[in-house]
This record gives sequence, structure tokens and C-alpha cells, in this order.
Amino acid sequence: MEIRERRIHTVTVLEPLGRLVLTESPSDNVLKDRIESLLSEGRQQFVIDLGQLSHVDTSGLTTLVHVCLAVRKQRGRITLSNPTKRMRELLSVTKLNAFLEVFDNERDAIESLAKESI
Repeated sequence: MEIRERRIHTVTVLEPLGRLVLTESPSDNVLKDRIESLLSEGRQQFVIDLGQLSHVDTSGLTTLVHVCLAVRKQRGRITLSNPTKRMRELLSVTKLNAFLEVFDNERDAIESLAKESI
């Protein structure tokens, strides 16, 4: 899995490309490792743009929960943006939409983080 990364002010936007599934478990570690590395650099605000993920299974959802917990443990904030229709359904069925902050677009996700830091 490839992850595009960019910064917008104090927010780090991560855009995973490809699949986040059990059969490709090393890709799970790519996202976790990237978040842990950024946290160790002192970054605390993240948006994970889900728009370029072609497939996510329960293992991928578990990865998202783990990275969200890692960020919160370091007193950071993380949001998800651009979920596909299928991803929204998965988040709803698993009730993770109550645990994870999900926004329709990146701009709203970034604004949410910016409001929190004021």
C-alpha cells in the first residue's frame, strides 16, 4: 500500500491508496507505522482520506481503530474523510461511525480539527 502525505497548517493528511484487507496484512503495518512515526515527530492532528481505498475489510477497519486509538493516546485528534458508500455502510453496520469522526470531504475534516485547536 502506498500512502500520500501532505500537510495543511498543523494537520497531516494521509491518503492510503489501494486495499486495506487481511490478505495484505503488511499494508496494515504501513498505515500504523506511518502514524506512529508522525506522532513521534510531534504531529497531533490527522485526516485519513479514505477516497482512494478500493477495498476495506474488517481487518482494515481494525487498523483504522488502532491508529485512531494511538493518536488519541498521544492526546491528538484524527478524523476520516471521503468515505465511499460501501465504507459508510461498513462504519454504520459496525457502529464505528459513533467512535470515529467521519466527514464527507477533506475540507470539513480539516476545519473540524482547526476549530478544536483554537
